[in-house]
Amino acid sequence: MDAFSDLIRGVRAHGSLFGSSTLSPPWALHFVDGAPLTLCTVLGGDGWIVPEHGPPEQLRAGETIVVRGPSTFTFVDEVGTSAEPIECGEDCASPEQGGTRHRLGWHDPGDSHGENVGDGAGRGSGATTLIVGAYPVRGEISQRLLDALPVVLRVGVGGTGDAVLEHLAAEVAVDTPGQQVVLDRLLDWMLVCTLREWFDRPGGEPPPWWAAQRDPVVGDALRLLHAEPAAPWTVAALADRTGVSRSTLAKRFADHVGEPPLTYLTRWRMTLAADLLSERGTATVAEIGRAVGYSDAFAFSVAFKRTRGVSPSAWAKREVGPVPTAAGRP
Repeated sequence: MDAFSDLIRGVRAHGSLFGSSTLSPPWALHFVDGAPLTLCTVLGGDGWIVPEHGPPEQLRAGETIVVRGPSTFTFVDEVGTSAEPIECGEDCASPEQGGTRHRLGWHDPGDSHGENVGDGAGRGSGATTLIVGAYPVRGEISQRLLDALPVVLRVGVGGTGDAVLEHLAAEVAVDTPGQQVVLDRLLDWMLVCTLREWFDRPGGEPPPWWAAQRDPVVGDALRLLHAEPAAPWTVAALADRTGVSRSTLAKRFADHVGEPPLTYLTRWRMTLAADLLSERGTATVAEIGRAVGYSDAFAFSVAFKRTRGVSPSAWAKREVGPVPTAAGRP
């Protein structure tokens, strides 16, 4: 398992397609209660993404923009458009329809009946077809991915996502059984392609763990740490598995990742532990500690508090209630 796969595995679309209709100007579509990640792309035409706290970003045909929450944003035909988003009411989606509340319709002030332009009204030469996917992001693992992203990122045409757009365009044009599942998976694919393109953009500044994956030594070390986080790793053992000396591994890892390998491992273990504590069921703190490589519950608690600022029990209680105790212990 590579670092990127680990971080994005908790980011999944679920009933997230809610903007595949054709819009005719003027329009203003306001997305409220911002999802942690929202992917916006147009199959044809263009428009503007206007973040709550940031400059407008034009979105042309085939381009993709990802907006990081919790800030809200608006998709408009032109900056300063005269169109006003309607109040939600019965047209407001529920969190189950994409992980965020959002307005399903938009109001065309030129329409005296206030019809929803997204239902197909007014199709014309200036029409734009919008696709939007909102992603609920849960857990500390996926939060590390969000922390590496700006509020708004853009990817142009000509990348690996172009093929996904062709599939999306074909799928939204029909109404067949299982369509939502297909669209969800295509949106997941589109998000992965978009983030890859953005991290690899010329002149970009990707997070250290992304660039480090390309190094033959450090990349192997990262894959080992992510594949076997509970193993009794030492720098010497890790160096042996990657085929270099201890000093070479330590230097290259620190140069590429920005911290020593065992420091990285501790932070990754505590990230895994935080999610396990939040979803633990009947597992005790000691059992969760062992799951991330600590045979000593006290050592695990000390490491967790040092990195998270609270004890494992306090973290778990804050998330889901009191922690079960081990058999025979108070």
